[in-house]
Amino acid sequence: MPEKKRLRGRPKAFTAKPEQSRIQSLDRALDVLATVAAGDGLTLSEISSALEQSPATIYRVLSTFAARGHLEMDATSQEWFIGAAAFRTGNAFLRRTGLIERARPVMRALMQETNETANIGVENQGQVLFLSQVETHEAIRAFFPPGTLSPMHASGIGKALLAQQDEAAIDRYLARTDLTRFTPSTICDANALRQELARIREAGHAFDNEEKSPGMRCVAAPVFNAWGEAVAGISVSGPTARLSLARIRDICALVRARARDLSESLGHRPG
Repeated sequence: MPEKKRLRGRPKAFTAKPEQSRIQSLDRALDVLATVAAGDGLTLSEISSALEQSPATIYRVLSTFAARGHLEMDATSQEWFIGAAAFRTGNAFLRRTGLIERARPVMRALMQETNETANIGVENQGQVLFLSQVETHEAIRAFFPPGTLSPMHASGIGKALLAQQDEAAIDRYLARTDLTRFTPSTICDANALRQELARIREAGHAFDNEEKSPGMRCVAAPVFNAWGEAVAGISVSGPTARLSLARIRDICALVRARARDLSESLGHRPG
């Protein structure tokens, strides 16, 4: 029998530079999709203004996505929203791994133990990508819908994951990242962040003390796979009024314990 031809992810001997292999019109269309996804209902004028494109051009893109179910327009408010097809497409990312399926019961337990919102996120191109959340029943709570991106240096999960990287990787992160200040508590100095990451490695958890949003705190711990690689982070987030400094020690212990549970379910064995 003839040998089966190996399937490829790109054409043979394809050597074009990344910018030469991209379709500009598709890039623009995906910018529209990302803009709508980041909003909570946007009008044509708002999308057009945000992307500095003509309303006619943007409307054609919106209509194309709507025809495929990736976007929807509310006829009353004339606002555009993400559609069901986009959810199905995004959900395919989650099916690549059993991480979310295994994390959900752990997150539910963590929410019940702390009465605060539990989150799971991964590193994605130098940012934290939130994958799932189990919300507390309290009226005031943290909210990170799936797909939310957050800077690593001002995030509990981000710092927990950064702390597991080697010095060379941290150097690369700092070289390409602007340590933006969000609050007076944000760590914006590279040396101070290195010291913070060293403390996190030793403690096994990270603490975000109002570093991204005033009045909100977060405790996070890394999740490891069978090869000892930090593949995600889980956290508990809530307002400072409930996540008081007096409670933090107990919450840190709970988050570390649940991170160990999830890591073990992924095949990790400490040591």
